[in-house]
Amino acid sequence: MSVSYSLVLMAMVFAPKDINIQQEFVAIDAYSQDIQQDIRYFGDNNFVGTRVDGYQAPKCILHKKAAQALALVQKSAKQQGYTLKVFDCYRPQRAVDHFVRWVNDETDTKTKADYYPNLGKDELLGDYIAAKSGHSRGATVDLTLVDTHTGKELDMGSAFDMFDTLSNTDDPRISDEQRKNRYTLKALMMAQGFAPYPMEWWHFSLTPQPYPNTYFDFVVK
Repeated sequence: MSVSYSLVLMAMVFAPKDINIQQEFVAIDAYSQDIQQDIRYFGDNNFVGTRVDGYQAPKCILHKKAAQALALVQKSAKQQGYTLKVFDCYRPQRAVDHFVRWVNDETDTKTKADYYPNLGKDELLGDYIAAKSGHSRGATVDLTLVDTHTGKELDMGSAFDMFDTLSNTDDPRISDEQRKNRYTLKALMMAQGFAPYPMEWWHFSLTPQPYPNTYFDFVVK
C-alpha cells in the first residue's frame, strides 16, 4: 500500500503520520484466505451501475481488529458447512461521495428495477445511503453465506443492496427458511462482536469500532 493516503476526521484532514495505515488496515486474505470476495463496487454489478470511485482492486480491506474477528466468523461458519462471501468492506469516503452524486442525478435510473423498484431516488438518502458511512471507518462489512456443499449463496429473501423494507432483517414477508438463513448469519457475526443493522440483513459493524469518528479516504488497491 502507498503511504500517501489522506484521512478525513469530521472536517479536519490528518497526514499519514498521524495514523499508520499500513499497520492498522489489512486485506482479509492476511487472516483468512478462503473467505469469498465479490466486491461489487469494483465492477458494474451494483446500484450505481458502474465502478465506484476509490475501488482500484476487488479487495476486502478492514482494520486489523475487524479482520481478525471476521476470520473467527469464517472459522465458525465452516464448522456449520458454510463459507462467508463479502460484498464490501472498507469503503473510501470518495466512494460515498460518488453514491451521493448518483442519488442527486435524477436522470440516472437505469438500475431502478433491480435495486429500488418501490422507491424514488429522493427516498434513498438517509436510511439507505448516507453522506458518511460506517464502512469508511474500516470495521463494517457487507456479506452473506454460501453453502459449501452446493456452492450457492443461501436464500436471504432479497438481494444485496436491495433498497426495500424486504431487506429488513425481520421483514414479515420472508419465508421461514429465509429468516433462518438471515439469523444464521446474524448469530455467527454477533458471536464475534459484530452488530447488525436491522434495515439491511447483510450489514454488520464491529463493536466497539477502532475509529468510531473517523472517515478514511484512501483508495482500495
